[in-house]
Amino acid sequence: MRGKMAYLWAAVLCCLAVLILPPAECAGFSDVEEDSWYEAAVDEMAERGLLHGYPDGRFGPEDPITAAQFVAIAVRCAGLPPASGQTAHWAAGSLAAALQAGWYDWDELPPTGETFDQPISRQLAIKILMKALLPQAKGDFNRQSARIQDFADLNGRYYEAVLAAYEYGVATGDEAGRFRPESSLTRAEACTLFLRALAKTGGTKETVSEVFDIETSPLQPVVSSGGTVSKNGWLQVVGTQLCNEAGEPIVLRGMSSHGLQWYGQYTGRASIENTAANGANVFRVAMYTGEGGYLSQPESMTQQLIQAVDNAIGNDLYVIIDWHILSDGNPMSHVTEAESFFFGMAARYAQYPNVLYEICNEPNGNVTWAGEVKPYAERIIAAIRAWSPRAVILIGSPTWSQDIHLAAANPVVGENLMYTLHFYAGTHGKELRDRIDDVLSSGLPVFVSEWGTSRADGSGGVFLEESAVWLDFLAQRNISWCNWSLCDKSETSAALRPGTSLEGPWGEVDMTDSGKFVFSRFLH
Repeated sequence: MRGKMAYLWAAVLCCLAVLILPPAECAGFSDVEEDSWYEAAVDEMAERGLLHGYPDGRFGPEDPITAAQFVAIAVRCAGLPPASGQTAHWAAGSLAAALQAGWYDWDELPPTGETFDQPISRQLAIKILMKALLPQAKGDFNRQSARIQDFADLNGRYYEAVLAAYEYGVATGDEAGRFRPESSLTRAEACTLFLRALAKTGGTKETVSEVFDIETSPLQPVVSSGGTVSKNGWLQVVGTQLCNEAGEPIVLRGMSSHGLQWYGQYTGRASIENTAANGANVFRVAMYTGEGGYLSQPESMTQQLIQAVDNAIGNDLYVIIDWHILSDGNPMSHVTEAESFFFGMAARYAQYPNVLYEICNEPNGNVTWAGEVKPYAERIIAAIRAWSPRAVILIGSPTWSQDIHLAAANPVVGENLMYTLHFYAGTHGKELRDRIDDVLSSGLPVFVSEWGTSRADGSGGVFLEESAVWLDFLAQRNISWCNWSLCDKSETSAALRPGTSLEGPWGEVDMTDSGKFVFSRFLH
């Protein structure tokens, strides 16, 4: 990603906010003194459109900043869309959005509004600021706590954010080395904090389109007659069961693409429409990281993936964004790139219930659940949750996403998380099915995000009897699945015959034996 760190996205989206907000009352506030310590900070924030003064032309630099004012600025900086608030307060939409994003907790700023116009404490302000602009930042406890002379006064729930702010130079304390956690901030001090945080995000000069070479707005969904997402809304995980927004069980069945760098043509609008017309309600977009994929050409791969996701949204399907690690078997090898990618995708699709995130296709090689995969998952989940607190996230496991028993013994803490299992009917059988039953009994939700009718190498078979046993097993347990793969590659796991038209409509003459079997099972 042109060497960008994961934190670049906050700054990138901040720039978009600057472009779309109306001009501020701008430099020239009547009470901002020339050559004062805060003049440059106030002027810069105003010129960027990130803050406003009072109707009488004052800024009030020494006034305590209220919770509503502080959160509104944070929301502008992060480019977070407003949500539906519970009150008629001018900042209710911003506060609701920040609460949903997890920047603060209900008891810290109740959405009923009684504390919106009260001064915000320094410790809460730092928590909101760091979660909004530097959500992955960490601070060394021993080193940074020793710098804070009144560290004992700090509430433990703010340790992480305050230590990270000191580590990154966002917070520095007063002349005596005190943080004064319960004290209020002035509006001028808040400007300085925001500018310091923005400076640490990696720069604010590039827009989303400059970094990714893409259009910045997703396509508007065109709802199909099937009404999959329109009918079911946001997905949620209840116990081990995937459910729709109303809490009713739902099973997703559909296709996975092959690698976008090789067979991306079958993620076009017509191909996904043909798949949906045959009864699929989910489409998985497999973006390889290695093998000439994302790590080699991030801009073009991102563009292809976004187009495929938008095509699925346009057909009212659920769609899985798959970070398809394979040869780079240790997900921690490129965790920084993954954080940046998923942070950006979650920001782009934050308002779309269609999108699920598969954060590591098949960890393999010399990796363990506790040592590499779980820590990776925790970092990537945090990046996604900064924008998308509700989306379902799919987590892989070692041995090509088959060691779900290790995840069951030590799961990631969080909501709407599922664990992927991959199988190929010509290679895997009863032992793996027994493992699924075992982890379901322990409470681990399972999603089969990739399976094939062939052997694990994509050849051999087609093993239709074994495939039928597997799909009957999954149906009895309401387990969702995606088949590998929608392409015309000359291998038995491919669903389409070589040279199949991209336009369709497709019939049995266009499908391989695997394709005919899989397409016949979408609806049952």
